[in-house]
Amino acid sequence: MGKDGTGPADGPRLTRRGRETRERIVAAAAELIFEQGVTETTLEEIRAAAGVSGSQVYHYFDDKSALVRAVIDYQTDAILDAQGDHLDSLDTVPGLRAWRDFIVDHQRRLECRGGCPLGALGAEVAEIDDAARMAVARGMRRWEGRIRAGISAMHTRGDLPADIDPDELALALLAALQGGLLLTQIQRETKPLEVALDMMLDRVESLVGQGV
Repeated sequence: MGKDGTGPADGPRLTRRGRETRERIVAAAAELIFEQGVTETTLEEIRAAAGVSGSQVYHYFDDKSALVRAVIDYQTDAILDAQGDHLDSLDTVPGLRAWRDFIVDHQRRLECRGGCPLGALGAEVAEIDDAARMAVARGMRRWEGRIRAGISAMHTRGDLPADIDPDELALALLAALQGGLLLTQIQRETKPLEVALDMMLDRVESLVGQGV
C-alpha cells in the first residue's frame, strides 16, 4: 500500500522501523483527533505527541488529509478488534445481547464522552473531505458486514422468517447503534444507547421462531 495507507498494494514497502514509526504517528493522531477533532488538531501537535520530526510525518503522509484517512482505517480496525469476540457471536439472541452489553459498558467506562470514534470522524469530514468521507463509509460497511454475518447465519438456519432481509436488519442495527451513541454522548447517559439497541434486539427476538 502507499505511504498514506490508501495507495496501491505494490507501493513502496516499509522497513520494520518504518512501519513502527508510521504506526506511532497514526496512533498519536488518532488519540488527539478523538479528543480534539480533525480541525482543531495540528500536524505540529501530532508530531510532538508521536516524538518524530516534521520531515518524518511528511515522509509517510503527503498531507493532513492523508493522515486523517490513515486514522480512519486505524479507528475502524480498533473498533472491530475490540468487539471481535462479540461480533463473531451475533448469530444468536444471547450473542446479540452480550454485544449490546459490551458496548453499553464501554460507554459507561468512558463516562459517555467521545461517542463513536468512526462516527465522529464521519460527521466532521463528510462535507469537507470526500476521500475521508468515503474512507469512513468503507469502515462503516466493514462494521455492518460483521453484524450482517451473524444475522445472515440466523436467517440461513431458519431462525428468522424467510421474508426478512438480513442486509436491512443489519443496517438498522448499525443505524440504531450510531444514533444511540450520538445521543449518549450529547446527554452524558447511556439510556439512549440502551433504548435504541434494546428496541432493535427485542424486534429480532420477536422474529426468532417465526422462521420456516
